[in-house]
Amino acid sequence: MNDYLNDLNSDQQKAVIQIDGASMVIAGAGSGKTRVLTYKIVHFLKNGINPFNILSLTFTNKAAKEMKNRIDKIVGGHQSKSLWMGTFHSVFSRILRAEADKINFPRNFTIYDTADSKSLTKSIIKELNLDKDVYKVGTIQNRISSLKNNFISPEGYNNHPELLESDKKTKRTEFGRIYLMYVQRCFKAGAMDFDDLLINTYKLLSDFPETLNKYQKKFQYILVDEYQDTNHIQYLIIKKLAALNENICVVGDDSQSIYAFRGANIQNILNFKIDYPDYKLYKLEQNYRSTKNIVQAANSLIKHNEKQIEKDVWTDNTKGDSIIVCETSTDNDEGRLVANTIKDLISDSNFKDFAILYRTNAQSRSLEEALRKLAIPYKIYGGLSFYQRKEIKDVLSYFRLTINPQDEEALKRVINYPSRGIGTTTIQKLLICANENNISIWEVISDLGKYKIKLNLGTQKKLTDFTFLIQSFMAQTESSDAYKIAEHISKVTGIFSLLNSDHSPEGINRFENVQQLLNGIKDFTENYDGESIPVLSEFMKDVALLTDTDNEKKEDYNKATLMTIHASKGLEFPYVFVVGMEEGLFPSMMSGNSQSDLEEERRLFYVAITRAEKRLFLSHANNRFKWGQYIDCEPSRFLEEIDQKFIMKKDFSSVKKQEIVPHKIYAKIKPQIKKTLVPKQFVKTNFAKNITINQSDLSKLQTGQNVKHAKFGNGKILQIEGEGSNKKATVFFSGIGQKQLLLKFAKLEIIK
Repeated sequence: MNDYLNDLNSDQQKAVIQIDGASMVIAGAGSGKTRVLTYKIVHFLKNGINPFNILSLTFTNKAAKEMKNRIDKIVGGHQSKSLWMGTFHSVFSRILRAEADKINFPRNFTIYDTADSKSLTKSIIKELNLDKDVYKVGTIQNRISSLKNNFISPEGYNNHPELLESDKKTKRTEFGRIYLMYVQRCFKAGAMDFDDLLINTYKLLSDFPETLNKYQKKFQYILVDEYQDTNHIQYLIIKKLAALNENICVVGDDSQSIYAFRGANIQNILNFKIDYPDYKLYKLEQNYRSTKNIVQAANSLIKHNEKQIEKDVWTDNTKGDSIIVCETSTDNDEGRLVANTIKDLISDSNFKDFAILYRTNAQSRSLEEALRKLAIPYKIYGGLSFYQRKEIKDVLSYFRLTINPQDEEALKRVINYPSRGIGTTTIQKLLICANENNISIWEVISDLGKYKIKLNLGTQKKLTDFTFLIQSFMAQTESSDAYKIAEHISKVTGIFSLLNSDHSPEGINRFENVQQLLNGIKDFTENYDGESIPVLSEFMKDVALLTDTDNEKKEDYNKATLMTIHASKGLEFPYVFVVGMEEGLFPSMMSGNSQSDLEEERRLFYVAITRAEKRLFLSHANNRFKWGQYIDCEPSRFLEEIDQKFIMKKDFSSVKKQEIVPHKIYAKIKPQIKKTLVPKQFVKTNFAKNITINQSDLSKLQTGQNVKHAKFGNGKILQIEGEGSNKKATVFFSGIGQKQLLLKFAKLEIIK
């Protein structure tokens, strides 16, 4: 009867079979966390628990979809469709739509994504004639988000002396006005941003006890994935919902808590035992993903963190190759090294087996250039999302406006697209009128005679025609399925013919993207399992919450992947390159502010290491191009924190640029890379033709000496300061100027 439990190891089984009470599952990297969550729900269903009474919160739509498919395969039928399973934002938006009237929002409220929020903020700054260099959109938007997540309303802000003083010092005295207008405009447009989905859910549960009781009774069993990544509001909502039954299971790994910058609070998982004193703790410590070398190297790194739940991750997998640490002269050389290594390791054209991870998106430039030169196909994961592309946003804005004509951002986007002769001056007049009368732009253009704006007859007719067009869509949307009305809107608005007339490669791609969107709507329509017809509003409910991974193109499948380490969480690849392992880059320059910041950076590196299944390459450059010039770099401290018995070091810093051609670099390390035994001591290979000063010879360097540097050429030492490994020299190089070099990495040659 319980054959499905045979698919689990003993630790996984223990976590799965507990039904009642609170439990926390600490799941090490690659230990089968998703499997445990999936099988726990299966176990609930097999023991007679109604799927309608199960709430499962994930961090991606993709994870929820995969879990549902696996559940249905095991239990049969379509019981997963009755589960309340999805991301925090998608589940909470579903609750809010059902209860919207209680908080004075329409049920068909629009969800503003990040781009919509920034567009609205930008409009407000412009309307107030504020200096855009002082009131930077990104800064203002982040500050609004931060205040919301700390439950500080515009009124609360204006009564907060410290916040007011802080903005006075930064010359942003009008911030409170912007914040108030932002909130008012969202409400007027019947829109919620991502923060509002959480805050309004919390308010709903706090201000309406009967609603809280309703959902407490409904969600008798609650499961939360990636609990270490929850923020304070998510934590408070979960605690409220679980308070009645306390049947809650949270799954996560404190060693992979990497989202503090967006509000995640590691204390949520560390303090779970305080909230639920009778909880049961389960540890999943067997890694099924990586080789022994990779697992043990990751363990040796993360033990340097003080704040953690003790665990010992292990694996039965093979020992595997040593982790290769490569040193190059420049970031361009680093890119060539990675590309050539992929070229040599590739077999059966499985480019999808390779991932290149970096700390910041800006690092992708040199990597992309190197990959293109060797014709290695690649995709940038987490770049511009499919749903953020202009042509897609344009079409979706028409859909949004059809469902909710009060949606100001959607209206401004399409009122003159495709061009119908309604210029920015007209739009500005409409906006001023709407704000003066505290109504939406739609209400203004729906009754132009009432508001008597100074517009010529031609413009008035164009606005009236636009209004009739949207009203015709609105009249059809409730009686037509989503695909029919979506296709109709795309054609009647002229978007189809406009995009189809552009025969450039970019134009063709834009047209194909819109076709792909419609294909997605057709798929939704054909597979809809609701009680009524699959209308457009049903499709649009969660579109703003979708990510690029939810709409990955098939042609993107067999490509090497470039992404930030943050974006890589939850993924795995046979071959992983982590580039830019340098102080100030990784760990980030910003992490020097506190011990907790540094520990988060170390957890981020732990995540990077544990993405690798078979092989792991770490690289750093001595010089990196930043701010228009080459900057001297030091290797990351994290490289020394890994137990060195798992590492093999390679020095390519003296290899000339012209020598870095396909296969040559890899040929120099290939014999050692292919070894399966870990060397007793790491090998450092030096290909320099000149004898350089190593660390033990630093005492020979003196002020006034003439020296030679591999990159900067001949120079003269002006000053030496510091002691031991921190000794630095100020050197003047002809034609370049003064450079301060850390001597243990500078490899200076004394010219006699």
